[in-house]
Amino acid sequence: MTKKRRLIMRLKTIALSAVLALGTLATPAFAQNATTEFDRAAEIEAALAAGDVKKGKSVFAKCKACHKVGDKAKNGVGPQLNDFFGVEIGSSEGFKYSKTLLAKKEEGVIWDIANLDAFLTKPKDFIEKTKMTFAGLKKEKDRANVIAYLASLQSVEE
Repeated sequence: MTKKRRLIMRLKTIALSAVLALGTLATPAFAQNATTEFDRAAEIEAALAAGDVKKGKSVFAKCKACHKVGDKAKNGVGPQLNDFFGVEIGSSEGFKYSKTLLAKKEEGVIWDIANLDAFLTKPKDFIEKTKMTFAGLKKEKDRANVIAYLASLQSVEE
């Protein structure tokens, strides 16, 4: 890897760390709205730069009982997690979401790095009365790694 490429990767990591730090402090009022311009490719690239995909796959093992990913992923206890970056919360076809999560969808809240980080920190703080019983991932690095893993599974096309 060239020196310039390492510098670019480091700057992206610093930028994403700032986003993640803000995300942990975010309340729904700070959530990105679907009317805001969203660059899916840049969001995926930033997530990949900030975390370790291999470590994220290991951490995602905690999620696999409820969430599926990959070509044949289907909704289960939780929605499948393919191609959700930049998509409104509560948009996995055929999954029955909680009323409070659907209210977020009506607000136009989308799954971006900051919202995903805030949700993964403590789901019930991000979406009251969510059906998700998972307590959350306390370690920022674990969240960054899971987000990187999920980003690695997203298609760049919208």
